[in-house]
Amino acid sequence: MSPMPQSIDAVDTLLAEQDYVCGRALATVSFLALRLGKPLFLEGEPGTGKTEIAKALAAGLGRRLIRLQCYEGLDAASAVYEWNFPAQMVAIRTAEATGATDRAALQTDLFGPEFLTERPLLEAMRPHEGGAPVLLIDELDRTDAPFEAFLLEALSDFQVTIPEIGTIAAEEPPIVIVTSNRTREVHDALKRRCLYHWVDYPAFERELEILQARVPDAAGTLSREIIAFVQALRTEDLFKKPGVAETIDWAKCLLALDVVALSPEVIADTLGALLKYQDDIQKLQGSEAKRILDQVKAEAPAMAG
Repeated sequence: MSPMPQSIDAVDTLLAEQDYVCGRALATVSFLALRLGKPLFLEGEPGTGKTEIAKALAAGLGRRLIRLQCYEGLDAASAVYEWNFPAQMVAIRTAEATGATDRAALQTDLFGPEFLTERPLLEAMRPHEGGAPVLLIDELDRTDAPFEAFLLEALSDFQVTIPEIGTIAAEEPPIVIVTSNRTREVHDALKRRCLYHWVDYPAFERELEILQARVPDAAGTLSREIIAFVQALRTEDLFKKPGVAETIDWAKCLLALDVVALSPEVIADTLGALLKYQDDIQKLQGSEAKRILDQVKAEAPAMAG
């Protein structure tokens, strides 16, 4: 377990050591979330690094990462705990077979720790040897209002309630990162309990720095071409614009193919690493990809400067 960073620069360094390149604003809000013990709410387009910051913080601090992946229909029971019903049935049948008929004692045993399956929120409230874990509540916007309302207790008081057991409060609150792709608005009541930051697509030089950290074997010239092409692509009318994650994946694919410079043919062959919808891929086939690449190459001297 590493000590908590004591400055914004220390947070920036901690994240950089995990190959996570962030701007001053994100480093600042991350430092404040750690210092004040408040959840950090990160909102932005998919693929801009919201999930990765939780992973980087966990690795840098030497803490366990506990991830609650949100989805439509997620309820409190699935996020907190479940009872192991098959094991409980076996225990009931064993008790009947052995003549153990003390119903009160059996009921107490059936709803004890042995039969409790802990889900992410409950796991995050438990003590951990390496210190409080990093709890990632990922893509909260996929859930609905009732689950948000339930989270208010968990994020306000860092406690959860199990009817059969009672309220379980965290001895040391977890480090909470909440992410949203903004497919819908998250309620203000939940946001008020968090520090907020919008994670946007990075500027050219920052995305280049990210790519060089994640794909260090890529040549500088090719890296600049990749970033320039991807950033030009984001200005097009696409169903899903490529995020930083796709930039990194595409660079790795090009490196695996021993590509030294972009060409319309190479782009056409590898678009599946960059775009995830057939309509977008079809739009970029042929002359359209060449048009964007020619534009990028024409602007290359300015970018180099």
